Order: sequence, then C-alpha cells, then structure tokens
Amino acid sequence: MTEREKAAAGYLYNANYDEEIIKTIFACNDLCFEYNQLKPSAFEERTALLKKIFGKMGKEVTINSPFWCDYGCNTTIGDYFFANHNFQILDGGKVTFGDHVFIAPNCTFTTAEHALDAEQRNAGLEVALPITVGNNVWIGAGVIVLGGVTIGDNTVIGAGSVVTRDIPSGVIAVGTPCRVMREITEADKHRYPVYKE
Repeated sequence: MTEREKAAAGYLYNANYDEEIIKTIFACNDLCFEYNQLKPSAFEERTALLKKIFGKMGKEVTINSPFWCDYGCNTTIGDYFFANHNFQILDGGKVTFGDHVFIAPNCTFTTAEHALDAEQRNAGLEVALPITVGNNVWIGAGVIVLGGVTIGDNTVIGAGSVVTRDIPSGVIAVGTPCRVMREITEADKHRYPVYKE
C-alpha cells in the first residue's frame, strides 16, 4: 500500500518523506504560486489554474489571492463558491465544499493530524481526516476547521472559531472550541435593514 493509499484509508502515513507525496505537494504549490501572481482581473486565467488545482470544481468559483493548497486533487468545490484572502486548504484527506459557500479572510481547513507519539511524529507520520462543508454555509473571518469535521447545510460559523467537531445544519456556531449558539430562524431575515423604494 502506498503512503497516499494509507492516507485515503485513514491510516498513519508518511507525509513528510514520501517522494510521491512531496512531488504532488510541490506541483500544487507551484500552481498556487502561479495563481497568486495573477492580477485579480485575469478571471479566465485564474479559473483555468483553479481547474488544474482542484480535483473537481463547480461554476462561478472565486478565490482571492493569496491562496494556498497542499494537494488540490483531494479537494472538491461546488457551484457559486467564494473565498476571501489568505484561504488555506491542507488536504492530505478529502475536503468537500458544497454550493453557495462563502469563506471570509484568513481561514484554514486542515485535514492533517500529526501522531501524538513523538517517535511516530518525528518519523513524519500523520493521519488525514476528511472535512465536509455543506451547502449555503458562511464561514467567518479567521476560522480554523480541523480534520474529521462535517458542517451542515445553511449554517454560519462565527469569526475566530476553531471547529473541532461536527456542526449541524441551520445553526449559528461560534467559539473555541466551536459550539452551537442557536438555530437560524425566520427572524434572521429581518436582522439587517433592506432598502425599499
């Protein structure tokens, strides 16, 4: 079994010293570097590079520079996706974003969990736990989402949260560690003023 196959199966794998993994990460990092050098107005070129980076990508995807990703091929992005500046995906494991996901600046999604045993950790061993983000999700500024987490549809994660466990659909969740604060209700449609002529 290759190190990438071990990672996909949920086993400890050699993430730091395996030649195939190092080659894959450098290839993705080079594409990210190229992406980050493009003008924001170079929409067609930016979209073409994102299609090379991600395993699967929907329509109307916008990611503001700078953006960094480890593998790229392990990440799937749905339709109408937006991520602001300093978006990072450490995708040793599968990362899946649904449709209409909005991500504020300085957010990190990391599937990597290093071995707790020092000898294993020093040998370069880690485990990659998947992350799934549902449809219609808003992730606030400075959020960190750890591996093994699923965030349900129609949910808002408050700024500065560290998401260490699953968050259900239709809620506002905040904090470190991130916890459900309340459900999103019809009253939330009236939270902000709407201009009417």
